[in-house]
Amino acid sequence: MSEDTRTEGLDFVREKVVADLKAGRYKKVVTRFPPEPNGYLHIGHAKAICLSYGVAEDFGGEYHLRFDDTNPSTEDPEYVEAIQRDIKWLGFDWGEHLYFASDYFGRMFDIAQNLVRSGRAYVDSSSEAEIRERRGSVTEPGTDSPNRDRSVDENLDLLHRMKAGEFQDGEHVLRAKIDMAANNMLMRDPLLLRIRHAHHYRQGDAWRVYPMYDFAHCLEDAFEGITHSLCSMEFENNRAIYDWVLDAAGFEHPRPEQTEFARLNLGYTVMSKRKLLRLVREGYVAGWDDPRMPTLSAMRRRGYTPQAIRAFCDQVGVAKSFNIIDMAVLEHSVRDDLNHKARRVMAVLDPLPVEIDNFSEGDVEELEASHWPHDVPKEGSRPVPFSRHLLIDRSDFAEDPPEGFFRLSPGAEVRLRYGYVIRCISVVKNDDGDVTKLHCTYDPETRGGTTPDGRKVQGTIHWLSAPHALPAEVRLYDRLFTSERPDAEDNFLDHLNADSLVVHAEARVEPSLTGAEAGEPVQFERLGYFTADPDSTAEKLVWNRTVTLRDTWAKLSRDGDSESAKLAKERAEARRAYKEEQRRRAADETVEALAPEAQAIADRYTDLGCSEQDARLFALDPELARFFDAAADGRDAAAVAPWLTTELMGRLGDHALADLPFDGDALGELADLVSGGVINHTVGKKVLDRMVAGGGRPGDIVDAEGLRAINDEDALAEKVDAILDANPDQAKAYRGGKTALLGFFIGQVMQATGGRADAQTVRRLLQEKLS
Repeated sequence: MSEDTRTEGLDFVREKVVADLKAGRYKKVVTRFPPEPNGYLHIGHAKAICLSYGVAEDFGGEYHLRFDDTNPSTEDPEYVEAIQRDIKWLGFDWGEHLYFASDYFGRMFDIAQNLVRSGRAYVDSSSEAEIRERRGSVTEPGTDSPNRDRSVDENLDLLHRMKAGEFQDGEHVLRAKIDMAANNMLMRDPLLLRIRHAHHYRQGDAWRVYPMYDFAHCLEDAFEGITHSLCSMEFENNRAIYDWVLDAAGFEHPRPEQTEFARLNLGYTVMSKRKLLRLVREGYVAGWDDPRMPTLSAMRRRGYTPQAIRAFCDQVGVAKSFNIIDMAVLEHSVRDDLNHKARRVMAVLDPLPVEIDNFSEGDVEELEASHWPHDVPKEGSRPVPFSRHLLIDRSDFAEDPPEGFFRLSPGAEVRLRYGYVIRCISVVKNDDGDVTKLHCTYDPETRGGTTPDGRKVQGTIHWLSAPHALPAEVRLYDRLFTSERPDAEDNFLDHLNADSLVVHAEARVEPSLTGAEAGEPVQFERLGYFTADPDSTAEKLVWNRTVTLRDTWAKLSRDGDSESAKLAKERAEARRAYKEEQRRRAADETVEALAPEAQAIADRYTDLGCSEQDARLFALDPELARFFDAAADGRDAAAVAPWLTTELMGRLGDHALADLPFDGDALGELADLVSGGVINHTVGKKVLDRMVAGGGRPGDIVDAEGLRAINDEDALAEKVDAILDANPDQAKAYRGGKTALLGFFIGQVMQATGGRADAQTVRRLLQEKLS
């Protein structure tokens, strides 16, 4: 990057780097990515990696990979290996700059001793509850620990005995001696070291005291000569501790500086490690690399490319304000990249046999099919065999076609992609009336789909030669959640998408895919982009749908003229408008802090357990705050708030709270019904719809419409048995190792019970009966 162009079109992080270099603060830029080895990397980490590596690369600096392995109870070498593998897959290399925080434990302990000797740290023997109680609140200062004035000698003695393992976990901690009345509560004598009797995956049992994040992180940066310590906005308040520790430890400038940026918030998923771990451990997904997960290993298995992910990270950019990125933005980047990488082939997911009566038995004709469309500047084709016995997709035939159906039906003609025009002559059915076979004729003058006589044939379908088609299992993956912000809901698991995985176990694909290797991308024409899964065998290929050919979620929101479709569209537009207002306010507040009076109001709501974003909304909107106060009176405020700020406000549109046919107390009652397990969250939203439309008390609506949750285990067991009996092939596949089908069965039971079944009970019963 030249000196002339460095200040034009840069994000605020790079602008700061330019200013630092021009001012001579640093001679060389050094950045780092410091993951904790307690889980797999996800798409949010990809943004952080792209930023840190990109800054180092742009300014000819160094990029460090450092594992922040300071918590022995949660870390594992498996995660260390997976993280390195994912970063290299993204296309980044740290070279010789691989570091581990655990290698610095000795140096950190020496600094801790020096802080004690200088009177800047002390050993506190208070319990965790006592420390929390004495910390005070946003409106009241904390109180000193009775151990705060221990002598240097006593503190050093206790510190060394902590290191020697003489005490139990939590019996003592080392705290910084700063200011128990500080406005920034994180500066009220923060913890520096704590006792952990746990085996460390690298250090073994050599240590019994481990550093806290706020003590370790800044020191690690200083030890490595990091210049720009880039982290997400939730660590903004931690910057004061970062600087205090470096000052107290004697690090002089130039030294690391912390800069915060907005983390990546992606719609229709969760990125909390705790929630992702729960999805894995409780069997909602098939593992960390389940293609529905937001982890990089899952995206790789699903067929996302590193180039697409990097392009997506570049597109969303670097900012300070909170926002939610639509999943469609990521999917667009994936489509854009795969369009030039995935050769086109044909597949049939639900095969329906077709016999061409006027084509000789045993004859095979080879047709030529291009691998690439006209707008992709690549060459290449493959032969496609045509025989008497074909397969088409069952969805491409209708015995009684609706208006506008341009595919195959009795007496109608259709083009076979790259092939001939065929006409359906007769239909074969079984005893149950199901269509089992079609008899057709082909027009030998229409090879390639042309019609020399000029007749119009509107429909074109894909097909395969039955004797030559390869058996395949095709997994159609979709978004894991039906809510844009599942982690903002009462229970994120209530919003799992029952259709996030649909398996076509008897699909067929072209013979040109023989020997396809895991990870190879293709486009199944009309169906989407797919990649070969590692589960593939020589006998049966397995294909994962990476992404559809277009944004089907957007299409669903546009389609439909029914009243329910119109209502859904209106509500979606209202939610978008409200969320846009939330984002606008959040962006304004990152630039200009709340006035002291408003901040005091916001602090009161955060003390009640509300999120910072909701608290700020209440501080800015007195009407909203009054409604919330009535709803939360005597109730769990944290549980009530999302029902107001996310669910109810998303339904208001242009109307005011005063226009509602119910009051805040009724909304609070609804939150109680959900949190108490009387109804689940999905049913709760239905009840809220009734309340918005016609008022009423939620309890009365629940009883009148029979919406109470089904918790009777015997009744649920009958439903589960019925679903398993109706889906024997899927049950057999699950027992054969296709455990991802559990989500399919849960969705079927939930649908059969109108969404009223207790999902956890359903899951347990299914696992017992399928074992």
